[in-house]
Amino acid sequence: MESSFEQSFLPITTFASGEGLAYRPDIYCYPIQIVNVCFIGDPNKKQDGWFLVDAGMPRSAKKIIKEAEERFDCPPKAIILTHGHFDHVGAIIELIERWSVPVYAHKLELPYLTGEADYPPADPSVHGGLISEMSSYFPHDGINLDDRVKALPDKGVVPGLPDWKYIHTPGHTPGHISLFREEDGTLIAGDAFVTVKQESLYKVMTQEQEISGPPKYFTTDWIAAEKSVKKLADLNPNLAITGHGEPMFGESLKDNLSLLAKKFKEIAVPEHGRYVQ
Repeated sequence: MESSFEQSFLPITTFASGEGLAYRPDIYCYPIQIVNVCFIGDPNKKQDGWFLVDAGMPRSAKKIIKEAEERFDCPPKAIILTHGHFDHVGAIIELIERWSVPVYAHKLELPYLTGEADYPPADPSVHGGLISEMSSYFPHDGINLDDRVKALPDKGVVPGLPDWKYIHTPGHTPGHISLFREEDGTLIAGDAFVTVKQESLYKVMTQEQEISGPPKYFTTDWIAAEKSVKKLADLNPNLAITGHGEPMFGESLKDNLSLLAKKFKEIAVPEHGRYVQ
């Protein structure tokens, strides 16, 4: 296994970093610098085990392990990746070496997780804030997890989580997925949409809540991204934990996600850019 950015450091963080919070008895959101990871599992039912969704920023493994040990005192059953951008797989190799657990991702994301392909470079020309302007320096290399990463089964099945299904939500990346539990309307959206203007350094640092499409500087297929948002809006979720920004829930989520789906081109798509069709 190898990564070209495992030891890189991005000197940006939010005021919420390191302050995890449970939004359901078995749903725990843990912010690390500018990205969220999610723990699925009830610490009062440790016999059922738990799952980690995404693997945070580079150099964040110790923080994730410490938080997991305090909450569960046991390794997860598996790690599920919404996609493979550097801020979602930054600590994955260290975590696998520590826990020796399977990693699951969509089959279309596997080339970027097995060393076969790199992501397209970020596009700073989308503008919108300082993070967009800095994005040309963000790693866009793929990562090689060898045979430690497996393709998720067909038909939305999530191994070990029978109450959940994964939804293919491409646009930000070809194999991007979101996770949904119908019984209580819980959505783990990854970067299919986010709840902060991720292009703005000020808004990222303060976590000012604002419904937004996927981060503009890394999104390469805006037609697919719009379809993905509409697909998620049709689920009518009650709680959404996104890859960036604070979780959104209730009527605020429903109203804002409906608005994003209806006015996606106005709200989400940049006026110009390398990947704007």
